[in-house]
Amino acid sequence: MRQRSTLILTAVLTTGALTLTACGSRDSKDSGSGSGGSGGNTTVTIGVDAPLTGQNSATGLGLQYGVQIAADQANAKKTVPGVTFKVKALDDKALPATGQQNATQLVADKTVIAAVGPLNSGVATNMQQVFSSADMVEISPANTAPELTQGKNWQTGKKTRPFKTYFRTATTDALQGGFAAQYASENLKKKKAFVVDDKQTYGSGLAKLFKQNFLKDGGKVVGEDHVNTGDKDFSTLVTKIKNSGADILYYGGQYDESQLITKQLKDVGAKIPLMGGDGMFSDTYIKTAGKESEGDLATSVGAPLDTEPAAKDFIATYKAKKYPGDYSTYGGYSFDAASAIINAVGKIAKDGKLPSDARKQLVSAVQASDFQGIAGPVKFDQYGDTANKQLTVYQVTNGKWKAVKSGTFNG
Repeated sequence: MRQRSTLILTAVLTTGALTLTACGSRDSKDSGSGSGGSGGNTTVTIGVDAPLTGQNSATGLGLQYGVQIAADQANAKKTVPGVTFKVKALDDKALPATGQQNATQLVADKTVIAAVGPLNSGVATNMQQVFSSADMVEISPANTAPELTQGKNWQTGKKTRPFKTYFRTATTDALQGGFAAQYASENLKKKKAFVVDDKQTYGSGLAKLFKQNFLKDGGKVVGEDHVNTGDKDFSTLVTKIKNSGADILYYGGQYDESQLITKQLKDVGAKIPLMGGDGMFSDTYIKTAGKESEGDLATSVGAPLDTEPAAKDFIATYKAKKYPGDYSTYGGYSFDAASAIINAVGKIAKDGKLPSDARKQLVSAVQASDFQGIAGPVKFDQYGDTANKQLTVYQVTNGKWKAVKSGTFNG
């Protein structure tokens, strides 16, 4: 995603020199704590920073509760002997400035040993340096902008990892954009695309990569435009799209705008599908757009979570707890990101205690991660990117997202 939240780990050593006071959380709602202690002397809090209200909140809430399930499971299974995990949630409202403030706050608290997130790639650009300066691990379950791990010149082949502390469990737009273009050309037989983006890091980057690959596959881009996040009236845009003669609209951005664009596009008589990335892969898109969303498409990272045998218990728990939000987009990757940190804590903890340089040690421990998560393998390459390159195209069919193609993109 997209893009997308920030997990924080804080350690309380009840028998050592460090004492923990709860790190910042939303005053309006505490996400609760992982129930069931492990009987040890260290409490580690996994914080979640995500858009829990406003734009992207359906996805953000899914991320939050993916972490909660991971923490509860670790406590129940005593995954790290002597360590109890708890969870607190922070709301960044998908705003880069808020994300940076949160990162600064976490780094200033010497008990915070790691972070996971954020949800949005644009927010990540404001947070990476803050965590890196503190030797603090950051794992995103949702960021997909390639430059976050491979540097600004990644497209020229000059890949350089900007921050050794940054990792992600979601694959990048470098693969997602091409995968979407390939499906539009080869499977849908589309020849003329109109490309729109929301001018954000994630959306504009994804739209650019779709365009490049669509042209490479022999298609034609008959028009391009941009919108602002938060816009509601797209009458001028949809008229332009209709008059262009496009047979498909590709949108780089989130569901908040695309769910309105597709409704207004169909209302002016342009009966063409809207296709986008994982930023619009949410049930909220279908609920808001209604019948006008029928036939629209979205790519998302990974295989469909409900087809992964390892995710069966996770999905059952999420539903049984009646947690809000959408787990299908990043809930699995959020669970796996939290698990990577929990496992890394287990590697550096000795007799239920954490070392004085826990932040620094955790970087190497996370880099060495190699286990099977509920959404796929959890292993990181030299750039901090995931080894899980699986992608899926979904299409709205009878009011629900239906997987129509899964695989990998090799260019």
